[in-house]
Amino acid sequence: MECFAGRVDAPQVLADRLARRLDEQMRLGAPITNPVGWLVSRALSQRQQCGDKLCDDRMLLDSGRDCPRCEDRQASSRAQRHAVAAAVEDAMPYASPEERRTATESQLHEAVTTQAWAREHRWEQERARKAAAAKARTEAAATRPALDEPAAPQATVVLPAPRPAPAVPEPEADVVDQELVLEELSREQVVDWRNRAATDHQVVFDHIDLYGEVSARRLFTSTFVDQVTRLSRLGHLSLGYITWERS
Repeated sequence: MECFAGRVDAPQVLADRLARRLDEQMRLGAPITNPVGWLVSRALSQRQQCGDKLCDDRMLLDSGRDCPRCEDRQASSRAQRHAVAAAVEDAMPYASPEERRTATESQLHEAVTTQAWAREHRWEQERARKAAAAKARTEAAATRPALDEPAAPQATVVLPAPRPAPAVPEPEADVVDQELVLEELSREQVVDWRNRAATDHQVVFDHIDLYGEVSARRLFTSTFVDQVTRLSRLGHLSLGYITWERS
C-alpha cells in the first residue's frame, strides 16, 4: 500500500477501502459471521477491475480519482449493450420488452464470451511465442560452448606399408659356379689360400662373404673355419700357425 499511496496517505486509503467494503457488505451481502476471514479475504485485499496495478474498485490508489481504464471499459460495455439492444429491436419489432431484454442479455453473453475466448487465444499465442523464444535462447546458450571449442583434429590416415617383395632364391647355377671355383684351383693355389688364411684370418671371412661358408669349409677345412670363428668371438690373437687337419 505504501508503495502506491505513500507512507502518509496509506493509512487513510486503507481506512477508506475498509469503510467502502463494509458499506457494500451491509447493503448487498449477508451479515458478517467471521470478521477475521472477511477482513482478510474481502475488506483489506486490493480488487483490480482492470490491468492497471493502481486500480482498486475502479479508483486509483495514488490519487483517489476514477480509473481511466475502467471508465473506458465501462463506456465500451455501454456502447456494446446499446448496439445489441438496437439490433434486437430491429430483429424483433413485435416482441414484448421482456422478450427483447432476454434476447439482448443472451446476445451480450455470447458476444462477451466470444471476446473472452479471442482474448484468451491471443494470450495463449503470446505465451507460446515467449516460451519458444526462451527455449531457443536456452538451446543457443547450450550449443555456443561447443561451437567455440576448436575442432578436433582429423585422424591421420595411416596407409599400410607396402608388402616386401618376395625373396627370389638365387639360381642354382650361382651355387654351382661358387663350388666350381674350387674345382678350377690347382693344388698350389689351394696351398697358397690356406697359407694366407693361416697368417690372416680375415681371408676366411672375406671368402665366406664372396663365396659362402660351404666353399670356405671346402677350401680351408671345417676345423680351420670353426677355429677361426671361435677365436674371433673370443677376441684372441693367434701369433702362430694353425695346424691343418686333413678333412
